[in-house]
Amino acid sequence: MKMNIAVLPGDGIGPEVVEQALKVTKAVCEKFSHELTYEKALVGACAIDEFGDPYPEKTHELCMKSDAVLFGALGSPKYDNDPTATIRPEQGLLAMRKKLGLYANVRPVSIFPSLIERSPLRTELVRDVDFICIRELTGGLYFGRPQGRSEDGNSAVDTCAYSRTEIERILKVAFEYAGKRRKKLTVVDKANVLETSRLWRQIAKEMAPGYPDIEVEYLFVDNAAMRLIQWPSSFDVIVTENMFGDILTDEASVISGSMGLLPSASVGLYTSLFEPIHGSYPQAAGKNIANPLATVLSAAMMFEYAFGLMKEGALIRKAVAASMEAGFVTEDIAMDGQKARTTNEVGDWLVTYIKG
Repeated sequence: MKMNIAVLPGDGIGPEVVEQALKVTKAVCEKFSHELTYEKALVGACAIDEFGDPYPEKTHELCMKSDAVLFGALGSPKYDNDPTATIRPEQGLLAMRKKLGLYANVRPVSIFPSLIERSPLRTELVRDVDFICIRELTGGLYFGRPQGRSEDGNSAVDTCAYSRTEIERILKVAFEYAGKRRKKLTVVDKANVLETSRLWRQIAKEMAPGYPDIEVEYLFVDNAAMRLIQWPSSFDVIVTENMFGDILTDEASVISGSMGLLPSASVGLYTSLFEPIHGSYPQAAGKNIANPLATVLSAAMMFEYAFGLMKEGALIRKAVAASMEAGFVTEDIAMDGQKARTTNEVGDWLVTYIKG
């Protein structure tokens, strides 16, 4: 198979972890005789520095002509610590999602048995955790208008807006995922307070009879946040709006023991994007200590979701699990007495495993 991907390393540790995922991707393509072509482009702070734009048109054109996008992370203290900055790296991520039509973010959460003791929750609570969070990605507070500050700077407004079309298409994705799994869907909202949430719940109830084999439950977001800690194994597929999804998926990420373990896929109208859920972690940039496994697992999702290559994705997952069982991991998940390995060393180990 011919695979044409855009590679967007981004900022901070992005280039380091993406490089490992790219090494693994090349090894898998070589093993299964796939033809891989790729091109790198700038996004985020590095793109602002070079072009004055966090998501340049050149980068967008590359993404549009690619079968999939492998993305690292963006963000820089240079802009985070400057309250007067009018252009920020995060604007590039929002622009990328909007222009590429990436309306559904899919984040699997599961436990690696060899790292179960790294979870901050008790073993009996997390042993059977295996669920997917589906977050609406191109609507809500992050994109609503009006948005901004008053002239005197002493008040601000953000607008949460959703249309029936936006809600129906993300719920359709969620119902379909639930149908392929354990047939349980949790719709998370704040319908006791927010009008947009009441619309979400109304539409979900209208759609539910079309999926009679799926059990649907409705939770307020605060209740859902508590249950993620109290009873995480009760979830199968969670679907929610943009900001709630942003917060809940970060909360869910620590169940596994490290944010450096969780991949994600963003699917939509034109192409699909695959990225780790962690940020740019600028404090670790250039130190060769960042955990590349979430990005490597994002590459596994790329093989599966963008190209339908399930064996290839399974091999990557097997390699990642083997690296953790062997204790060949970076410092964030190294257990007591284990030697912490560098980012590059973990990537090389995975390549050797795949080639063997």
